[in-house]
Amino acid sequence: MEAVCQTRRALVEIHPPQPKIEAGMRRSYLDILSSRLPPSPPQKGGNASSSSQPAQSLNFSIDGDWTRNPEQCEKMNESQAQMSIQQLVQLIRSLILVEQSQEPRILTSGLKYLQDDLQLKKANVYRSIPYSRFGSNRDAHCYRKAYPHLVVFKVTCQEWGQVLLQNKEWNAVLEHTLLAWRYTSELPQWDTVSHNALREQCYRILAAQCLTALQRHCPTNRRGYELLRRMKMAQLHSQSIVPCIHELQRIMERDGTSVDSK
Repeated sequence: MEAVCQTRRALVEIHPPQPKIEAGMRRSYLDILSSRLPPSPPQKGGNASSSSQPAQSLNFSIDGDWTRNPEQCEKMNESQAQMSIQQLVQLIRSLILVEQSQEPRILTSGLKYLQDDLQLKKANVYRSIPYSRFGSNRDAHCYRKAYPHLVVFKVTCQEWGQVLLQNKEWNAVLEHTLLAWRYTSELPQWDTVSHNALREQCYRILAAQCLTALQRHCPTNRRGYELLRRMKMAQLHSQSIVPCIHELQRIMERDGTSVDSK
């Protein structure tokens, strides 16, 4: 009797193997995240395929680098740094105006608050300087770390002087000038000469405010002698205060007070 051979059916269908991923092709982390984002809802009157595309795709290369031009990236970083400094200056000015409106007694009860503020700004400059380095801690790298805090110090000197001038607190302007002059002289000296430009700008700003106060206020004889002595000591740090010394000497000579022109 002949054997009857019947074909057997496969119980489980075996799918064809999936293609292997090449070893060199690696997806970046941001590319994986962008692929997992939910598609945007379709717009009315438009194709679903066009609406499902994101508004701005993350264009990365295989190694995760930007495909933009490097020059464009550098320009973008420079513009962002400039905007951050401008925003910082505006923030300091707004804070000073708020403090002036909330605490008007600062202008009449002495300069203790302004002294503490300048001391804090100077301390922030030194805190920003990295000291755990083999080289000098006054080089260009450390200057870039301290530059935002130096700008804060400069704007603080300028804005508080303008506030005192607007309120016609002439004696307070003179005291603030000499006080801020001392704190400015205690700022770090940098290895590069051009990096000390902010210090000289502070000196010129303070000297201009002091000269404006002297032109609108005549101190007494005893007060004039004290201011002249302190201004000559401040001259050792910068010659920007020389016009203030000449103006004070002219005021005292006009009032009939003998002044040593040394």
